[in-house]
Amino acid sequence: MKLFQSLLVAPAAIGFLSPISVNASEVILNEISNYSDVESIEFANSFNNKESNIKPLLAGGEGLINDFGHDGSFSETTTASFSAEMYLGSVDGGTAATNNPVMAGYGFQIDLNSSFTGEDSLDISLDAGNAGTASIVEFGGNSSGDTLTVDGVSYSFPLGDSLTVMVGDNTDGSALFTTACAYGGPSDTLDDCGNVNAGITNGGYMAGAAYDFGNGFTVAAGIAGDEASVGTDEGKDDYAVNAAYTGDNYGVSLTVAAVESDDSATDISSYKDQFTALNAYYSFDFGSISAGYEIGDDGSAVPNLKEDGLTSYFIGVSFDEVGAGSAGFAMGTKTPTVEDTDDQLMYEAYYSYPINDAMTITPLIYTKEVSTAGVDDETGVMVKTSFSF
Repeated sequence: MKLFQSLLVAPAAIGFLSPISVNASEVILNEISNYSDVESIEFANSFNNKESNIKPLLAGGEGLINDFGHDGSFSETTTASFSAEMYLGSVDGGTAATNNPVMAGYGFQIDLNSSFTGEDSLDISLDAGNAGTASIVEFGGNSSGDTLTVDGVSYSFPLGDSLTVMVGDNTDGSALFTTACAYGGPSDTLDDCGNVNAGITNGGYMAGAAYDFGNGFTVAAGIAGDEASVGTDEGKDDYAVNAAYTGDNYGVSLTVAAVESDDSATDISSYKDQFTALNAYYSFDFGSISAGYEIGDDGSAVPNLKEDGLTSYFIGVSFDEVGAGSAGFAMGTKTPTVEDTDDQLMYEAYYSYPINDAMTITPLIYTKEVSTAGVDDETGVMVKTSFSF
């Protein structure tokens, strides 16, 4: 089925499947419990522990506080935010793996946040989902499976009035960085705002710190790497620093990173790739424009120890009020462009329309250029419906 044939079928399918996506909405669990006059409810067979004195957390918030204080229960400062996403779309062109006449998927996430001093924050993210296709993963779909898994754990706390420190696992090493970008589009690729490698991620441990000078200037540093070999030659460790200035309606940031990449093809176990990203944005009364540019080298593409230059760039425009909703479009490199090769670009446009305070519908369209001879560019359409609760 061709793309535009799929477009004719999409409205009926959308009405039938009702894709749902839930944006995170903060719920103060301690306050919810006030709506219940049930002093004690035993959740039968909860966690297979019939003899437990701990009241379980029920849908209405009952069981939040037991007779023994906060031991084993949610603290008074614990909050939770929930999100669920369901996708329906169609893709034409690209590889056989991405060419899908009709595709659907879902994702679910729970974010738990606790504070023990009123200034610190313990954050835990739990994810589940079945994205189904790479095209859905591109737009935030979760492919971790139908069982909840821990996606990240971090703890941040202040040292003095201006310094914030964070440690965590499976958390971006750039979590405390300020990237000057006001664009918040739907795709993972363009959501980086051109800061692709300098804004280090990694999937293991992280530690970072940020200092706020109080006059718009901030600086931050971060490290991320393998849990099994922290800071050793055997492990992969990424380092980055970030400096930013944020004014009333504009901002600019500079990020520099040393990213370690393994190369088993040579006697040298790893290389430090260098990346530098510059980002900026400017806000108008009706929206904003953001841009990003990153340069670097890839020392892993050896075996002759030649370092290939890499370039990424991005520009995006957002409009705060388009009718009753908001809209935006962006373009940028699909992947970092290797030196002496042609750019492969991605384009996207979206419209986000709130049906009511708790429901939003976001249709989008995108195109990814393909360099393979005889293969058409990948073009897709998708609809997400969002509920907040």
